[in-house]
Amino acid sequence: MFKIFFLCDLTIFFLLIATTLIGKDYDMNRRSAGSDEDKSLANRIYGEFRKQQMDPWTDIHYVQLQMPDSERPNQVLFGSDVFKPTGYLAYSATGKVQGKLVYGNYGRQEDLDVLQKKNVELKGSVMLLRTGKISFAEQVCVYLFICLRLHLIVLLKQPNMRKSRLIFCFCVPLQVHLGSGDPYTPGFPSFNHTQFPPTQSSGLPKIPAQTITANMASTLLQNIGGPESDESFKGGLSSLTYRLGGIENVTVEVNNVLVNKEIHNVFGVIKGFTDPDRYVVLGAQRDAWGKGYAKATVGTSVLLELARAVKEMVEKDGFRPKRSLVFASWSAGEYGSVGATEWLEGYMSSIDRSVITYISLDGVVMGRGSFMASASPLLYSLLENTMKEVQSPLGSGTMYDMMGKLNWQNNALRPMSMDDPSYPFLAFSGIPAVSFHFISPNAYTYYGTNLDSMDHLNYQTNHHTSEMTAVAAQFAGQMALRLIHDRLLNLDVSRYSSVVTSAVGRVNGRISQLKQVVNSIWLMGARGSFQRAADALNLAITNTDLNDKEACRILNDRMLRVEHTLLSPYVSPVETPFRHLLLGRGSHTLASITETTDMEQLHTQLALATSTLHGCANAMMGEIWDID
Repeated sequence: MFKIFFLCDLTIFFLLIATTLIGKDYDMNRRSAGSDEDKSLANRIYGEFRKQQMDPWTDIHYVQLQMPDSERPNQVLFGSDVFKPTGYLAYSATGKVQGKLVYGNYGRQEDLDVLQKKNVELKGSVMLLRTGKISFAEQVCVYLFICLRLHLIVLLKQPNMRKSRLIFCFCVPLQVHLGSGDPYTPGFPSFNHTQFPPTQSSGLPKIPAQTITANMASTLLQNIGGPESDESFKGGLSSLTYRLGGIENVTVEVNNVLVNKEIHNVFGVIKGFTDPDRYVVLGAQRDAWGKGYAKATVGTSVLLELARAVKEMVEKDGFRPKRSLVFASWSAGEYGSVGATEWLEGYMSSIDRSVITYISLDGVVMGRGSFMASASPLLYSLLENTMKEVQSPLGSGTMYDMMGKLNWQNNALRPMSMDDPSYPFLAFSGIPAVSFHFISPNAYTYYGTNLDSMDHLNYQTNHHTSEMTAVAAQFAGQMALRLIHDRLLNLDVSRYSSVVTSAVGRVNGRISQLKQVVNSIWLMGARGSFQRAADALNLAITNTDLNDKEACRILNDRMLRVEHTLLSPYVSPVETPFRHLLLGRGSHTLASITETTDMEQLHTQLALATSTLHGCANAMMGEIWDID
């Protein structure tokens, strides 16, 4: 009966609101973090939650955001050309530097290798890069920590051939902090920054970085000189002969300044009737550099409509969720999930074992025709089941049919990147998290630019934005309702087994290549313990009477321990915030161990990783007397 209730009542409700779901109520010309417009919108959202009697509250933080200096604009000098881009890269190092201009493609290690093979001198150079493949912060990190010889990176927005004149007439701000949250309060909340001694994140770049437009980049590339590039380095400027440079000098001046801002996160809650202290969080970024229609307006609208829909189901349709559903509107998302991360840092002791899942609503509609998602492996089965329940926005069949049924994982799943708004929940806090996006075959190139508007998104969706938003709302709603209603949580630990096996296999392969006296038998044993614990948990689920509330609660607690216990207890969240053994960043991860050449460090990290994996297996087993 409940499945019919989901598919009929909820689907009809979403279809009825499709035409009004993303009205102009939350569409604003500007909404930068901490601005009057941002706070005004926060107050309106608070009012909506209060109107729905959702016991709203506000979480206030005082953060440091980097912005351009209005009196000293950033500039790039190349020959007689002087460029003064309006955009910037938040949290860049500041200063004025000069060096030989070098074109480095996407800024990956393999791109650096190509330059070295071509004998392009990198010492003291200024690197021109195009976007894509890796994040801006990772582009800066690659050259700072691997090359260690560059003064500067200039980042180029990769042009779209058909729309480049429109897209790149503006230059937009982005951020290059290799982390999330306020980088000047790493690992702890910015409730009152004056109470903490001066400190900063280890992920802050030490070199200046500046973004430029495609027109500016075209001028630079026309006169860069040097050897001709490989085919893989050629971008969308078809009239150019791409060369690698290393001949002509360029000067770049970055004068960004830190500004203290007060930001407000806003929350509302629909409390559960059985286990109100366990909850699912639905969240959406509220701020944007410009209009941010796809990035912020759509997600905010979905958040509020879902709150209204579920509240109506409780009050009028007799729906009694077992667990609570929290709705969160975040500020300063454009600076690297600052609002969300500060909340996690501030309340970790209260939420780390209580939040069942985080569902991000950021960028849920960026086109029409396909679908992609990033998630904890614990949520793969929930994603699959939801795809089977939600109708395809393209016509007949379900989303599961649309994405190739049994091949849906290869077609839809993507690794969760560090700039994903769900990433801090997963890799920093050990909370199962998911992001999803409806997309077109051609990427929505306005996303994250000043041209991310209603008209451009309508064009991208072939004027089906309202319908696509309704499907996105239904998809998020179905996942959330399953998690707060079903007696047994929709967290599938068996999906992690293959991930663990693959990661441990790569470590073992690396050790074999080194031909050193390194014994990986203990790590292999930990992998076996994880597999046996997952099998034992699944067997217990199969043999449990789901009408036994206490038995289900015990099983749910065992499932909830998995993600959190994959956070390494051996690294500091201040120095290494993304502590997840499999999906984090740092020397503690299994991926990092496969790249280690220092034998002493390899032995140490191998031992600590083994201990972390054993700890996760033990937590899955449940009571101490059940651990073998």
